Amino acid sequence: MSKSKIGVLIINLGTPDSPSVADVRKYLREFLMDRRVIDIPWWRRFLLINLIIAPFRAPQSAKAYHELWKPQGSPLKIIGQELERVLGQALGENYQVKLAMRYQSPSINSVVTCFKDKGFKELIVIPLYPQYASSSSGSTIEEVMGAIKGWEVIPNIKLISQFFDHPLFIKSWIEKGQKYMAQERFDHYLFSYHGLPERHILKSSCDNYCRLGDCCWAYSRKNQYCYRAQCFETTRLLVKALGIKKEDHTVCFQSRLGKTPWIKPYTDEVIKQLAGRGIKKVLTFSPAFVADCLETTVEIGIEYKKLFLDHGGEGWQLVESLNTHPAWVECLKQLVLGG
Repeated sequence: MSKSKIGVLIINLGTPDSPSVADVRKYLREFLMDRRVIDIPWWRRFLLINLIIAPFRAPQSAKAYHELWKPQGSPLKIIGQELERVLGQALGENYQVKLAMRYQSPSINSVVTCFKDKGFKELIVIPLYPQYASSSSGSTIEEVMGAIKGWEVIPNIKLISQFFDHPLFIKSWIEKGQKYMAQERFDHYLFSYHGLPERHILKSSCDNYCRLGDCCWAYSRKNQYCYRAQCFETTRLLVKALGIKKEDHTVCFQSRLGKTPWIKPYTDEVIKQLAGRGIKKVLTFSPAFVADCLETTVEIGIEYKKLFLDHGGEGWQLVESLNTHPAWVECLKQLVLGG
């Protein structure tokens, strides 16, 4: 291998090795024991996860993974491996692209170890989370740096910590959404993002500015690493390009865990409110996810659809994640090349 090659590491959250209860429990333990995910003292986190969350949540999550699972394995991993392949083709022979997962396999440590003796002049790291959060992008970058810190020769390292406003990322979602908007008329458009505990937002770099509530609506230099502000800005860019009116769309947050306050509004509550207002047809985007997974296919595509229909709705359509959409692959290429 040429010493001039550049290594590209694309990293997604992770997936159990199988939909069995044992493998799901193993995955949940690794994921939730991350101090950036559940930010409480270690001993409390250990007891909470091993005595309460993993034992009781694993069987329920395993059922959901069974609905999601493909004959070839986890969709998140299948899509990631295909993205690794097509991005490698797009970049050409001077780049080596590898997929890793923050939790489970292929682990960051195993992939970075493979990179160690390649003699790369540069390593480019792209956590596949459009909006920055300490529990996702931050945790992933920390893990990568921990795996690299013992190398005798550390090459130039380029970290891509967010890309929610990249024109090609926005274009990818526009093209995905326009396909459905051309086929049918929708009464409302929902933009559902993965939720976070409110305390995570308050601990971020926006600090007191966020406490004022302004960052929800106005992304700026003051709050450039506020996850919630980035979600609202992502939506603003999308609705402007798609021609969606302010009164015809809602931003909301899904997948909350536990009883502490999470960022609002909650997607499940918004769905019931929309149905109660007489909204009949909804098109739903999930711009925090770049690959279809449990949170999109099952939570939004099945569970939230049922919730909407049960409360009087008539039509529910999920816009699939970007997966290997050509504009999304080009977006990643431009991020690697510095564009």
